[in-house]
Amino acid sequence: MTLEKMLSDMVERDASDLHLTVGSPPKIRVNGELINLNENKLIPDSLNEILKNHLNKNRLLSLSEGNDIDFSIGIKGVSRFRVNIFKQRGNVAATFRKLPYSVPNLNSLGLPESISNLTLNKKGLILITGGTGSGKSTTMAALIKKISNENNAHIITIEDPIEYLYEHSNSLINQREIGSDTKSFSDSLKSVLRQDPDVVSVGELRDVDSMNAALTIAETGHLVLGTLHTNNAAGTINRLVNAFAPEKQSVIRTTLSLNLLGIISQQLIPNKDKKRSLAIEVLINTPSIKSLIRENNIHQIDNYILSGLKDGMIRMDDSIIKLYNDGLISKEDALNYAVNTTELSNKLNSINI
Repeated sequence: MTLEKMLSDMVERDASDLHLTVGSPPKIRVNGELINLNENKLIPDSLNEILKNHLNKNRLLSLSEGNDIDFSIGIKGVSRFRVNIFKQRGNVAATFRKLPYSVPNLNSLGLPESISNLTLNKKGLILITGGTGSGKSTTMAALIKKISNENNAHIITIEDPIEYLYEHSNSLINQREIGSDTKSFSDSLKSVLRQDPDVVSVGELRDVDSMNAALTIAETGHLVLGTLHTNNAAGTINRLVNAFAPEKQSVIRTTLSLNLLGIISQQLIPNKDKKRSLAIEVLINTPSIKSLIRENNIHQIDNYILSGLKDGMIRMDDSIIKLYNDGLISKEDALNYAVNTTELSNKLNSINI
């Protein structure tokens, strides 16, 4: 079976990912669960043959040195795919993530108006967080599309790899891919201010250098969008601040309190229709939230989000309860994805009394 055929079958079955590993049949992820695409176990020679068109000399050398390879490919009339090739037990393995050809409109994602309003700002930091496969890239792309359509701006994206292909609308969009257009996130962020951007989108804030650069760019009057692998707003702030040395954390908290616009945390939860429903937490950096961040009272943020409904804030667990009340997800899945399992369990039990 050719790679093109497997990817086509994957799209037909509405799968999000394809996994190729020696000793296992090809597997696809459908609604969050892995199932066999077929029953033919892959052997080293067959997998190398399947991937050979994407393993040139430089990529093979990089793999032999213990590195992963990230890039994207497209199959005309099928879809685009984000690709990660890596080594396991001495053999090559690969994961393919399906990417839509077109960037979705923000209003089609079912996100609250408070998130849309964040794009009206000309400077500051917007963070989009969640685990792998939580829809961060899709939300980021929709936000960039809205900004591009509504402004005459220069937008620079830094991605690993490039996922969505943007059209030049009212704005000019330059997309830079790690590995082919620039060495790393931190390297590209160091030079981005010389490229006269209005908006900078960072695929992932991976380390102290990229986090510090993103804060600096926001502080100098630019709009910055970035992603982090965290599950809620408080965890995002702690992750960002704690990445820095202890003696720098007070300054970072102050900088973050002044420049953060909002945090969007996402989870995609399996639903009763065998699809997935979006649960979301939204933090808007109001004066009260600024004080909490600056004074290192992050543990109080959850309560302030609860009292900030008028500002468009939403707690993750309240979003999960709404999905449950709407009959979309089961009690078991609601508890599995909760931030505070005990509190959510008590609320669900009181609903069922």
